[in-house]
Formats: sequence, structure tokens, C-alpha cells
Amino acid sequence: MTQPVCAIVGAGDGLGQALAARFAAEGHDLALLSRSPAGSAAALAAAEKAAPGGKHRYISADATKPEALEAALGQIDGEVDVLIYNARGGYQLRDPLSMSYADLDEIYQLEVVGAFAAAKAVMPAMIKRGRGSVIYSSATAALRGSGTNPLYAIGKFGLRGLSQSLAKAYAKDGIHVVHVRLDCALDVPMIRDYMGDKFDPELTSNCDDVAESYWWVHRQPKSAWSNEIEIRPYTETWTY
Repeated sequence: MTQPVCAIVGAGDGLGQALAARFAAEGHDLALLSRSPAGSAAALAAAEKAAPGGKHRYISADATKPEALEAALGQIDGEVDVLIYNARGGYQLRDPLSMSYADLDEIYQLEVVGAFAAAKAVMPAMIKRGRGSVIYSSATAALRGSGTNPLYAIGKFGLRGLSQSLAKAYAKDGIHVVHVRLDCALDVPMIRDYMGDKFDPELTSNCDDVAESYWWVHRQPKSAWSNEIEIRPYTETWTY
């Protein structure tokens, strides 16, 4: 029997690795997409460790090239049960008037056009089957503009609008579209390196715990779907 597929765009180490392991452990074959094999090596290893008999594979794809991304997702053998769009731009500190047209185009291509291309590649088959989940990794920046990191906020605002629009249009067809606001620093090597001696795991979100929430939202019953969830560690204090 063919296993359902979980496709992850932006399947790197950290959260991508944790998501690959979690969904593989639940019987999904993993299709892992990133620009280079090195980018998905940790996620692929995690999937193979969690489910040694699974048909896990890496597919080369650049999320900023929508036609190529759509074609790459079209290479997947089997039924894509879950699509996770986990690609994101970096932090580019600047004031809004310092943004270039090229900067805006790049973030729009990654956060919105790429996210749309991924959905466009897998959702028609989901709609035909009457089931499937599309989960977008996002941030609280989707709710707040920024005077110092406007590109990130603009991209996430657009991603949230896309997610909500897809949810409104296709929930009736059995498609669960979820926008996940990660209001946290993740416990990943980059954050540990950046914080150095000041790193405290209690101030970050554990990637395996975050992946558990992705699995939980995928498994929600239709009568009680969440189309938006927010994740943060218990120590988060910005609202106090």
C-alpha cells in the first residue's frame, strides 16, 4: 500500500528536520525540497531514522522560482497528504525607505509567490480527493509592521493573506489551510551560535515540540479546524 506523502518546502535543519521526523514517524513518506542536497541532508537523515522503511527523497527546488517549484512538486510519486511551506527570508535590518525594488520583489517571490506555487501544485489533487492539509510557517511579523525589519513583515503579511484566502475558498472542499505564527526564537544551531554564552533553551521553542503542534493541527477534526495558530515558549514576555 502506498503511504501518504508529506512535502516540505524549505526542509533544512532545525524545524525542517523535526517536521520530517515527526511526519515520517506517523507513516508519511517525505518529499524534501530545498535548493541543494546539503540543505535537506539533516531532514532526510531524520526521516530515514524515524521510518527506515519509508520512501523518503530529496528534490531540488528554489522557492523563489515558482514555475520550477511547481514542476518539482509535480515529480512527487504518491498522494501529497500534507504540504508544509517552511521557506523564509533572512533578517535584513534597514529602515523602510532604504528598501530597494529588488528587495521587495525578492521577498514577495519567496514568501507569497513561492507559497502560492506550492499550493497550486498540490491542492487540485487534494480537492479532487476531498482532503489534505497545507501548513505555512510564518511569524508574528504577519501582524505587525516594523521600522527596522520591514521586508520580513511585508512578506509575512502577504503570506497570511494568501493563507486566509486559500482557507476561505477551499475549506468546503475538505482542505485544511493553516497559518502558523512562530512568535519565538527556535532552538536551532544558528540561534545558539548567535546568542553564544547568553543562550538559554528555556527562552526558545524546541523544534520537536513545535513539530508536535504541526502534527496536532494536521489531525484536527473538520468540525473544529484552526486556520491560524500561534506558538511561543512559556517564558515569552513581550505582551507583559
